[in-house]
Amino acid sequence: MKKLTLCLLLAFSPLSAGDGLPDLGDVSQTILTPLQEKQIGQQSMLQIRASQQMLDDPEIADYLNQLGYRLVEHSAEPGLGFEFFVLNDYNVNAFAMPGGYIGVNVGLLLTAQSESELAAVLSHEIAHVTQHHLARMVAGTQNDSWASMAAIAVAILAARNNSQAAQAAIASVQARAVQKQLDFTRTHEQEADRIGLDILQKSRFNTHAMPEFLDRLQKATRLLEGNTPGYLRTHPITSERVADIENRVQKTPYQLIPDSLGFQLMRTKLIAAQKTPSDAVRYFTDALGAQQHGNPIAQQYGLILSLLRDNQTVRASEELNKLRKKAGHDPMIETLSGQVKRASGKNSEALNFYRTAVENFPQHRALIYDYAELLIQAKQADTAVKLLTEQLVRHPSDITLYNLQASAYSSLEKRFEQHQAQAYSYAWQGRLTAAIEQLELAKRAGGSFYQMSTVESDLRELREMTHSP
Repeated sequence: MKKLTLCLLLAFSPLSAGDGLPDLGDVSQTILTPLQEKQIGQQSMLQIRASQQMLDDPEIADYLNQLGYRLVEHSAEPGLGFEFFVLNDYNVNAFAMPGGYIGVNVGLLLTAQSESELAAVLSHEIAHVTQHHLARMVAGTQNDSWASMAAIAVAILAARNNSQAAQAAIASVQARAVQKQLDFTRTHEQEADRIGLDILQKSRFNTHAMPEFLDRLQKATRLLEGNTPGYLRTHPITSERVADIENRVQKTPYQLIPDSLGFQLMRTKLIAAQKTPSDAVRYFTDALGAQQHGNPIAQQYGLILSLLRDNQTVRASEELNKLRKKAGHDPMIETLSGQVKRASGKNSEALNFYRTAVENFPQHRALIYDYAELLIQAKQADTAVKLLTEQLVRHPSDITLYNLQASAYSSLEKRFEQHQAQAYSYAWQGRLTAAIEQLELAKRAGGSFYQMSTVESDLRELREMTHSP
């Protein structure tokens, strides 16, 4: 088991200006270093996880990160280490936080009419990060508290959900710093548009999607903006801004770039989740019957998802056979196939199915989750532990992986490892007191000298975090 230390310690360490840092060629970098930006972002992410506002769907998160990294490859800082995540919020918005953390609301994923439109939004947010706009804002507010930076980032998040909550969040930070940051953000929206457009073009998406989406957002948010505090308009959409981008894209030919199947399945999954199971079944049945709009593979996928939710397992299995005849191998369809087998009570068959599926798609977390659960149920917890430990190397902040690991260790009656894994799950959720309690239970269970030393070290760090300003 790896130690908790570095990432969480960075997240809660007091931010300092850092004497003797090298001149990186940008005045902002001498005010707020890349490490300090990462610290702010990590601390904010822990608060976001603790708020339970993140959408708990690994397939949608993984799709978003795959798309995001396709764009990041063509940015100014491809090695920065971005993380893209989804908020379970139907307001149309997206935002960037320092250190490469980019949040996208469910409402925006549903509003984007093409993958190029979604890519345009992500490119804009990536540009905010690579241009170090937060650091450049801090350059004008050197006398303000470093700690207020993370609070401001969380205030932006609160604004996405509830204006009253946002007002309360803003009240907790310095009003002067808030106003300075607002003014700075407005002056750099066009810069993020221009750089984002370049990223979009290099990534081979339709550049015309950017002004088209901005125009739609302008119309969709016009009424909302009248009731929203100025600071919370983190993406002010003006006619001048849309016109500037339109002038730039006029020089490039219009290309109709087909959406990936991943984009279509992701949106279908969100549409299905919006509706009651019975309404979703009718919706996708009608869509398939009309055979006019949309992708039939995605519609069939949505129907099967909805049938499972509506406990129509037999029909779901029949529809899956139809889907298999017209769809190639895709990790989301493989996951759905496994879920149909499990719902049909074919656990032995499902176990063999998942073993092959995980070999074919070793980084698809939804498959990993399901396979691990089946392994634990089948009294193969040792195999589950090995699988989960390998995945945690790739996803060290994945709370579900830690929970499954704790369950597997419980089946094996390895109490020390069980409590340690559960502690890490709580720590990544920002539930530090609960994490400390689990580590104390691990100590009582006893372990090797190395294990006990690790727990003592983690306990010291967590206790320091709980007392950090």
